[in-house]
Amino acid sequence: MTRYRNAGLFLLLATVWGAAFVAIKAGLGTPASPAGFFETPVLFAAFRFDVAGVVMLGYAVWAADDPVPRGRRAWTAVGVGAVFVIAAYHALLFVGETDPAVTSAAAAVIVGLNPILTTGFSRLLLPDASLSPLGAVGLFVGAAGAVVLANPDPSNLLAGGVVAKLLVLAAVTAFALGSVLTERLDAGVESETLEAWAMLGGAGLLHLAAFGIGERMATVRWDPAAVWSLAFLSVVASGLGFLVYFTLLDRLGSVEINLVSYVVPPVTAVVGWLLLGERPTTATVVGFLLIVAGFALLKRRALLVELRGVQRH
Repeated sequence: MTRYRNAGLFLLLATVWGAAFVAIKAGLGTPASPAGFFETPVLFAAFRFDVAGVVMLGYAVWAADDPVPRGRRAWTAVGVGAVFVIAAYHALLFVGETDPAVTSAAAAVIVGLNPILTTGFSRLLLPDASLSPLGAVGLFVGAAGAVVLANPDPSNLLAGGVVAKLLVLAAVTAFALGSVLTERLDAGVESETLEAWAMLGGAGLLHLAAFGIGERMATVRWDPAAVWSLAFLSVVASGLGFLVYFTLLDRLGSVEINLVSYVVPPVTAVVGWLLLGERPTTATVVGFLLIVAGFALLKRRALLVELRGVQRH
């Protein structure tokens, strides 16, 4: 029965996080219909974490033994999370998704590089980590998937949304680096507490960045799509999503829960097609398959252990 509950929660998480990419796209609007936050994408991200940070802090007060980080090392970990995982990742992702050439599914596939990039950074920054020759091939295959997904035109490298896709790639790179730096710090802060304070700190940084680049609340167009998108991203994708994530992390472990990164893009493609009329391209599908293959090569031993465990049950 527990296995079915875990499977149900896993699918719920993939659905919620997959739909989040579509919610971002819907809340931003398009150049032809610049409703919502099209002209203020960084402010959009800031508003998301104003609400999500409060929701997550409430959960930390309820679930964590200590909802307040203690000591310089703990606050340094919070700062790393705020800068890289929340502020940099979401600012770059939201700006990247303003380009019509970057569909929700394409953004989700690029973000699916996270486990591969995290593995690469861990090999560089964590003393006990090492990379085998086959693991290096996995990194190369995953990177090839990102190139296929960007689908650059050699005669005009700035065409076809390439710059926007590179922004999304920079976003997930910041996220992966922040995750590894947090692990390297090993501050001993409970995940709920760390996430809550990083969200609040990241929200503050996003507001500063939005102000610095001239985004103002007065220019936000509060149409229904913007309101529902912000509510979904703040309460459902961040609040409920991280609740489910932390629950499954305790039950399944990091390797198995990381596989959600490869269920999210198909969910995003279906939701994006149903709600926004987005159709996945061949480059999106091939890039996704290469990224999955790269991850399988990198994590082949851990995946075999997980598979044997499932077979025994």
